[in-house]
Amino acid sequence: MSTILAIDTATEACSVALLYCNEITYDFKISARDHTKQILPMIDNLLKQSDCSLSQVDAIAFGAGPGSFTGVRIGIGVAQGLALGIDKPMIGVSTLMTLAQGVYRTRQITNVIPAIDARMNEVYLGQYQYIDNLWQAIIPECVIAPEKVIDKVQDIRNDSYSAGTGWQTYPDMLENIHTSDILLPHAQDLIVIADKKWQKDEWVSVENAEPTYLRNEVTWQKLPGR
Repeated sequence: MSTILAIDTATEACSVALLYCNEITYDFKISARDHTKQILPMIDNLLKQSDCSLSQVDAIAFGAGPGSFTGVRIGIGVAQGLALGIDKPMIGVSTLMTLAQGVYRTRQITNVIPAIDARMNEVYLGQYQYIDNLWQAIIPECVIAPEKVIDKVQDIRNDSYSAGTGWQTYPDMLENIHTSDILLPHAQDLIVIADKKWQKDEWVSVENAEPTYLRNEVTWQKLPGR
């Protein structure tokens, strides 16, 4: 039975979740500019609430992006610090896939096209189908202009649902797509994906954990000396 702590700060939402004794507990706040102040107290409170110590955690999961550069950087930085302190591995989870999982949790929808407002008149886009209890990427994650989305997505079915702030900002990217109420990623969805990855040994060491930045001008440096 795995114990996983999940952290997501990739967007204006700040959330944490804990899988412990086969139960998921979580906390969620919208605090676009206070992630650094909010995240550690949220983690501490969640662990205390569940009567679980950090040393009991098997792995630290984090929202890998795409999303806000600062938000993604905060999330992976906190996750690396915690994982390094307890000498445990890390599990990166796509922010777009986390949105898809949110739609599945609330509506049992298996065909989701998440999009996050990437600013600069672009969106971060993905397309996923839930097959054999796992999310399969139909198209790779990308950053794209809203007017080009219609040429990018594949197999737009009658049961396709949207997710994410990209659809709120650009509601006319596609016709005949159902609208979900999932706009922001939530750690309670991230941790479900992370647990499946953990069971398949899809984890990385602290020094190999990397975020997903889809814009070419954005670079990432690993921990100093690693």
